[in-house]
Amino acid sequence: MTVRRLLALPVLAVLLTGCGIRATEVPTDFGPAPSRVRCSLAEPDLSTQASRGLPVQVFLLCGSSLVAVDRTVRVPDGTADSARRVLVAQGLLDELAATPSTAEKEAGYTTDVHGGMTVSGPRPKDPVDALRLSSPPGELTSYALAQLVCTFSDSAAAEGDGSVVLGGPGGAPTRRYACTDEVRTRPGGTEPPSAEVTSG
Repeated sequence: MTVRRLLALPVLAVLLTGCGIRATEVPTDFGPAPSRVRCSLAEPDLSTQASRGLPVQVFLLCGSSLVAVDRTVRVPDGTADSARRVLVAQGLLDELAATPSTAEKEAGYTTDVHGGMTVSGPRPKDPVDALRLSSPPGELTSYALAQLVCTFSDSAAAEGDGSVVLGGPGGAPTRRYACTDEVRTRPGGTEPPSAEVTSG
């Protein structure tokens, strides 16, 4: 009997280890799975948005980059082109300064643009496509400036060439800012490239 028991031990050991699952001392409880993918939102209902106003996109911060989200701005029918640009720009500015929705917060979206800022059209010696902010662009955080530049340059508020001419409330010359891939991916470390524009 003793010999049989000794011979059975290797067989039993093989059977026990044959399932392929090995014990581990490392904890495997990582908590519940995230309920929403970071920086990912459900597709908006564009037909509903269009009924509320002009469909636009604004760039919010998510993680360490800029991500476009859908919004709408109201522009009265029959508005002249020059006034339309300023109305669109102000609407975009207001949307950037608004608190992200609950769904956007859950997905990780934030904004560095503060409320109370306004935008106006060009002064007599400015380029015709210039926009004047109530706060000097140079005093904005790099995140806020990147949000503004990329949002404006990708909208009806600009000429559609990936850039926008911005100035402050004083008499300082305006500057043409560009929204580049580097600005979109690293808004905190890469300021939008710019060049002075003195006249139209």
